[in-house]
Amino acid sequence: MATRYSPEFKDQAIEKTLQRGDKTIQSIADELNINLFTLKEWLRKSKPTMNPTSDPQRPADWTTKQRFEALMKSAGLEGEPLNAFCREQGIFSHHLDAWKQGFITGSSSSGPTTDKSLRTELNQVKKELNRKEKALAETAALLVLQKKCQAFWEEKA
Repeated sequence: MATRYSPEFKDQAIEKTLQRGDKTIQSIADELNINLFTLKEWLRKSKPTMNPTSDPQRPADWTTKQRFEALMKSAGLEGEPLNAFCREQGIFSHHLDAWKQGFITGSSSSGPTTDKSLRTELNQVKKELNRKEKALAETAALLVLQKKCQAFWEEKA
């Protein structure tokens, strides 16, 4: 028989998991004496309801100002505190390294607009390539059929 948990217990478990620091989800599940997959399912279901107004941005869509602020906030962090900061922001430490290099070299001007225009151009090139590949395959098939037809008529003669 499945164990029923109260909504309050579920909320507390989710809150404890989200504020776990350097603990694993498995260790939290063991502390609460619940199944790991049950806890993960609660987390998955709770994510859409937690911050419905906040729209998470991909690191590539961050503005230059947001990147600079993230670099300033993470300036003195190393190891686990840096990883915790990155988790909170939804980024990885290699994003911070790349942004830092971009500011140093002065090539951090690539914003969301240029990324979007590059993406649309890439999609157009992919469509064109796909169309040309199909036309080439059709032409090759017609040539093979033409050769087979000629060979068939030469056998009859």
